[in-house]
Amino acid sequence: MKSNSNLDLVILCGGRGSRLGGLTKKIPKPMIKILGKPFLQHLINFYKKNNFQNIYLLAGYKGYQIKKKFHNSQQNLTPIKCIIEKKALGTGGALSLLKDKIKNNFILVNGDSFFNTNIQRLINFKVSNKCIIKMILLENKNYKTNKTLKGLSIRKKDIFFSRNSSLMNSGIYFVKKEILKKIKKNKQTSFENDILEDLIKKGLVSGYKDNNFFIDIGIKKQLNYAKNNLDRIVKKPAIFLDRDGVINKDNGYVYKYSKFVWLSGTFKALRHLQKNFYLFVVTNQSGIGRGYYSFKDFLKLHKQINSKLQKEKIFINDIEFCPHHPTNAKGKYKINCKCRKPNNGMIKNLIKKFNIDLEKSFFIGDKISDMLSSKRSNIRFFYREKNLHRQILKIERDFN
Repeated sequence: MKSNSNLDLVILCGGRGSRLGGLTKKIPKPMIKILGKPFLQHLINFYKKNNFQNIYLLAGYKGYQIKKKFHNSQQNLTPIKCIIEKKALGTGGALSLLKDKIKNNFILVNGDSFFNTNIQRLINFKVSNKCIIKMILLENKNYKTNKTLKGLSIRKKDIFFSRNSSLMNSGIYFVKKEILKKIKKNKQTSFENDILEDLIKKGLVSGYKDNNFFIDIGIKKQLNYAKNNLDRIVKKPAIFLDRDGVINKDNGYVYKYSKFVWLSGTFKALRHLQKNFYLFVVTNQSGIGRGYYSFKDFLKLHKQINSKLQKEKIFINDIEFCPHHPTNAKGKYKINCKCRKPNNGMIKNLIKKFNIDLEKSFFIGDKISDMLSSKRSNIRFFYREKNLHRQILKIERDFN
């Protein structure tokens, strides 16, 4: 199974959350707030840096709430679609709703668990061509009553059942799209017990073990644990970066990759920063509003930018852009937008989505408008110097 740059993300959000009692009487389990944000938002934040083509949310119980929040939105320039099952179909039956929609292989995850694992490792994990699913196992330390695929083991990358093994299913998979042919539409099916278990017995599932932070919010004890501990993973400082003039040479309304010139030290700086910081791009793009290029042009450019960054092992957590201009834009784009720098609407949007340690965060730009936007957000600002990597190291020394 070769890795595929054209991957989708599928999040299973359909469970009733009956073990949580009254906590899910009015809201679906993935929408329970932790650290002030829906648990599902934390999941999307974690995965969307991986440059998926699409994100599909397969919802069930009170799915309209998930649809209202996320459907037809874009996060990190990735379109999100929410599909609500008309009747309870189980984790396998829900996948049948993708039969006529999904065109790519996909990463499949549960909407009620968070695993601080490296998804790129799973994507690039080399296995035989016969393998249909790749999965990650972990030590079963806190889920002894879990009936969903425990007692698993690994032999030469192949997953098999073993009564003596303490490993369990993490609920994260790389799935070949051909598996959808095996699932009957609108029939209640368990992905774990009816599909995955059968494929494991047939030797068609491979994987590896990972012991990073894992939490399942399906029971009250673990939900409380998540509320008290998830901040260790999701709360961290951010670097906010203007694009033209900071990441690349400002050649004036750049929208073609052939005109996109990376500035000195950018790769080293971003690779270094992503270890401990969120990486955000905050960019005015009035060229869209002025009619110089389209949103599709902008999106195509950023897919090429992300492809290059991915080859450099760099992943942008999110990008905010503003296509408006108060005087020179056309039609619907001719507005005095609160997002356009020197306003700070784009930064506010990121703060709403992510748990950011603002005291340790900073903004690097090349214009007065960048500085003013940063100042309005109470974030330290630095003008871009010649070599970004050297500048970052200097900033870190000064911070400490």
